[in-house]
Amino acid sequence: MSSHKLEIKGFFHKDTWTVTYVVTDPVSKSCAIIDPVLDYQAASGKVSTDFIDTVCAYIDQAKLKVQWILETHVHADHMAADAVLKERYGAPVCIGDQIGLVQETFKSVYNLPPETPINGSQFDHLFADEECFVVGDVTAKAVATPGHTPACISYLIGDALFVGDALFMPDYGSARCDFPGGDAGQLYDSLQRLLTLPDDTRFFTCHDYAPGGREVVWESTIGAQKRENIHLSNKSREEFIELRETRDADLSMPALILPSIQVNMQAGKLPVAEENGVAYLKIPLNQF
Repeated sequence: MSSHKLEIKGFFHKDTWTVTYVVTDPVSKSCAIIDPVLDYQAASGKVSTDFIDTVCAYIDQAKLKVQWILETHVHADHMAADAVLKERYGAPVCIGDQIGLVQETFKSVYNLPPETPINGSQFDHLFADEECFVVGDVTAKAVATPGHTPACISYLIGDALFVGDALFMPDYGSARCDFPGGDAGQLYDSLQRLLTLPDDTRFFTCHDYAPGGREVVWESTIGAQKRENIHLSNKSREEFIELRETRDADLSMPALILPSIQVNMQAGKLPVAEENGVAYLKIPLNQF
């Protein structure tokens, strides 16, 4: 692994409490963009690139080369800006190789055409568990972390771990597991795997909800998560499952789950416009 330190810039999308990361090897100026957000207003159906334009301005000003567009999972709380970024920079859009499990479930939910692929071919690369890659000269590895969804994957880039929704800041806990294919026991096992990393491994989460009104933050360490996470510290597997399933039973569905998943499982590609020049999302009724 290269000895120089990564440059990590987080961009906070307030409407969805999401963090998009630009992770840069400062020597080669190569970067990866992780979990990019596309603006979507549910009331009007308006899609815009205001947020991702800010991310791109940072990339362009620093003269970075976008090497990867990385998704940690099929998000249910925001639309992904993958297609926008691929058009601008030509970089491959990547996700974990279990994406087909999510596509298979939601193909029927949305009653998509029979020819719609459920093998992840909408993405440019599917990362296998433990698959190694590089960001510039910095070594990286994909780590399967299912539980929140069956296809979640984390990225260990240099000394920094990007976990998507698997785990949040220590004072907020862990991801819900009540989506189709989610499993609290599987999430516990995934988190225990991550916690075997060195304590000083930097830890970056996809969301922060600022509990108690504190300042929004998104970086901790593996050591801090082991000591302080309210859903993990001193919890057995059975205790974690009970805690997670009890909490999930009282949670509302994410406001953007139905518009978002149909786009995100297609690598951020919006529906094709119909003969009148307008594109339409599908909202299935009474499915959840």
